[in-house]
Amino acid sequence: MGLRTNTAQWLDKYQRWQIKVQKDGERKTFYSSRPGRAGQRECNAKADAWLDGGIQASNKYVRNYFEQWLQELEVTTGTAHHSQYSGYWRTRIKPKIGNLKLDNLTEQHLQAIINQGHKDGLAKKTLMNIRSCLVAFIKYARKCKATNLHPEDIYIPRGAKVKEKKILQPDGIKTLFTKEDSLYLGKVEFEPLVFAWRMQVLTGLRPGELLGLRWDDINFKSQTISIKKSINRFGEETTGKNENARRKFKMMPLVKDLLLEYKKRVSVLSQSVFNGRGGEPLSQSVYYTRWGKYQTYNNIPKISLYEIRHTFVSIFKDLPEGLMKPIIGHSVNMDTYGTYGHEVTDDMERAASLMSDRFKKIVGE
Repeated sequence: MGLRTNTAQWLDKYQRWQIKVQKDGERKTFYSSRPGRAGQRECNAKADAWLDGGIQASNKYVRNYFEQWLQELEVTTGTAHHSQYSGYWRTRIKPKIGNLKLDNLTEQHLQAIINQGHKDGLAKKTLMNIRSCLVAFIKYARKCKATNLHPEDIYIPRGAKVKEKKILQPDGIKTLFTKEDSLYLGKVEFEPLVFAWRMQVLTGLRPGELLGLRWDDINFKSQTISIKKSINRFGEETTGKNENARRKFKMMPLVKDLLLEYKKRVSVLSQSVFNGRGGEPLSQSVYYTRWGKYQTYNNIPKISLYEIRHTFVSIFKDLPEGLMKPIIGHSVNMDTYGTYGHEVTDDMERAASLMSDRFKKIVGE
């Protein structure tokens, strides 16, 4: 370890810890805005890491490393992920810390970005996404040996607004399962995608997962559906939103009947279960547009297709969470209801039976 004979000092004027050290004729200053002895230890640790060679001397600015990281994300992740983080960089992060030298960056600089977003009225989910972006960037910078910062204590301010989620109420569900017409080019026609929207209500699939569903993913003999991929808003095929997105679950008899009826009613079929009117691949844009027209024509209160997923969870909220998580692809830590349990042999059959009984009560069968 490099020789350090001093320790960090608290500067009341700047409300932060500071330590100055020297190595090979170069003098460096390190800071920590964390109060108390924890901040002093953090500040000393930064100095020790540099003295030990853990942090390489650099005059590069945050913008240099961040833009370098975004280039790496463009190659290694999907367009949606890269686009989201690029947007946060341009609008939220770069104006605040882009011109700071990375080795002068503190946890408080990052917290200030979150606090400003909260002040501007950003939703809690957006603030959490920005926080994830910042933490991931700093992790990249540590790999580059450009910082020793560990910003895991960045928090979301209390009172951050939670965007209200709407669901399809029982009257809307009944309409969806009884009305099949919509306007197309100014004419009233049968809307084939009504089967897709019904299936979302009955399975809780994300819109992208439904668009990525193939007939090969459906086993009518075992009555199971395997979710293997998703189609994002850029038309790219991905493995899904998270590591839990790839899953298999038992379908209700209602789902099986729906899919078999769909096969009879739709003349143009392809490898994908749901397609455009001519059998062409179905984009999220078209899928959302046709849902909006169907809602308007049939007087269904406006909700997004993703909120249909919330409808599914709300309908079957009596289902034990240990059964719900594997169906909708939630992680163990995600608070779908609160606890987690291991799957037992008949869990999938029990889940399908409970959901079928609950739904029949809603539609009045």
